[in-house]
Amino acid sequence: MLDFSVTFFITILNITILFLVLRAIFFKPLTKFINDRSRKIQDAIDTAEKNKEEAKRLLEQYEKRLADAELEAESIIRVAQEHARAEAERITAQAKDEADRTASGTRTRLEAERLAALAIFKAEAASLVVNAAGRLVKRNLDGPEQLRYAEEVLKTLGGGSP
Repeated sequence: MLDFSVTFFITILNITILFLVLRAIFFKPLTKFINDRSRKIQDAIDTAEKNKEEAKRLLEQYEKRLADAELEAESIIRVAQEHARAEAERITAQAKDEADRTASGTRTRLEAERLAALAIFKAEAASLVVNAAGRLVKRNLDGPEQLRYAEEVLKTLGGGSP
């Protein structure tokens, strides 16, 4: 049978005191350390989740900004191309106008030179005609008489006045 002697009660008392001392020295600090560690881990997990959500939000913002920047870049390129096209058309039109003015000036100058050459030709032709006519008539025409005779010859030939 069981013998409950004094040593049994002393052993139980020793175990109870040892349990209380160990609990006070080891279990409470160990439990506190475990609870603190659990709380720190949970805080780290919560912080990581918040950072993950913030990173996701920032990523969406940056993607949106990137898309907006791409659209803006396309718009800027399109506007620049339109400006370049308009500038090219303006320069082409300006060059064409300049070429037309140059060609017109050249035509005018050529026409003036042609008329001057024609006038010189008429004057020389009239002089040759007068000389030839003078030789035919055997007399020398001079001054106003020569000019009048040259005009008559040119009118009859259809050349008009010199």
